[in-house]
Amino acid sequence: MAKDGLKIVIGAHRLVNALDLATGALVRRYGLTLGQFAVLEALYHKGEMTVGEVRDKILSSSGTIPMIVKNLEKQGLITRRVNEADRRSAILSLTDEGRALIAEVYPQNEALLLEMLSVYSEAEQAALANLLKKFGG
Repeated sequence: MAKDGLKIVIGAHRLVNALDLATGALVRRYGLTLGQFAVLEALYHKGEMTVGEVRDKILSSSGTIPMIVKNLEKQGLITRRVNEADRRSAILSLTDEGRALIAEVYPQNEALLLEMLSVYSEAEQAALANLLKKFGG
């Protein structure tokens, strides 16, 4: 039984790595890193968030998020403003340019990932989704 558990971990890592490689290749064509894409995607779907909320949403380390945010600001894709409710934190939002970029890239990435996952039947995808939800909450 323990060997099956290890096979699950190895398989999950391989799946995530393959998906990340494909997404990485796509977003590089737009001058983005995976981390930058993740921040833009989070803001696109969830709206304005603090830096900490974005970090938690994209599962990034606290050490990498400041550089990602700084670079996205330099590119004119996001803005950062002081959070009036807690002046120690900043609120991030997409610029018009950032929104246009992620609106172009995200659907392509979604289609790419769905195509890659099509190796699983619809029933297998539903089962896998339920199993992963059970583990991750």
